[in-house]
Amino acid sequence: MEGLNLPNILSLARIAVAPVLVAMLYFPGEGMCVAATVVFILASVTDVVDGIIARRMGLVTNLGKFLDPLADKLLICSVLIMLVRLDWVEAWAAAAIIGREMAVTGLRAVASDAGVVIAADRFGKLKTIIQTFALCPLILHYPTWGLDPQPLGLMLFYVALGLTIGSGANYMYTFFRSWPPART
Repeated sequence: MEGLNLPNILSLARIAVAPVLVAMLYFPGEGMCVAATVVFILASVTDVVDGIIARRMGLVTNLGKFLDPLADKLLICSVLIMLVRLDWVEAWAAAAIIGREMAVTGLRAVASDAGVVIAADRFGKLKTIIQTFALCPLILHYPTWGLDPQPLGLMLFYVALGLTIGSGANYMYTFFRSWPPART
């Protein structure tokens, strides 16, 4: 299959991990949450690794451009949905994050169809990093090693929410500023 290389395989692995995390969080307990946190961290690391490998080895493909953000969104959104189910985060906040992800993905698809590329910006990348760091203590949930991860996780979660809304607004501004595309 054209485009199936190591970075894309890592993205596919990240996609496969999303339902595993859902299953793990379906039966929350201290041990399961520690295991789910480790799985989430490992999956998140593959996001960094696949990007580095793709750029350094010249393995950037159209398939990878599709799979990488899809894997990120599936991983983050799956965990958010489970955290809402467990009543560990507010549903409105998770819905705002998931809605932003869907809206930006839609804007990018419309722009791409018209030949306009809306690249990831600094705010979007920072948003993803903070979301990932916020979800780790939220998944961990139970006090471990004498530390309660919830306050840190919730603080980072609301910072991520602010960045999510801000970066979403920035993507919309970028989209509408370049719309309609110039005709050639």
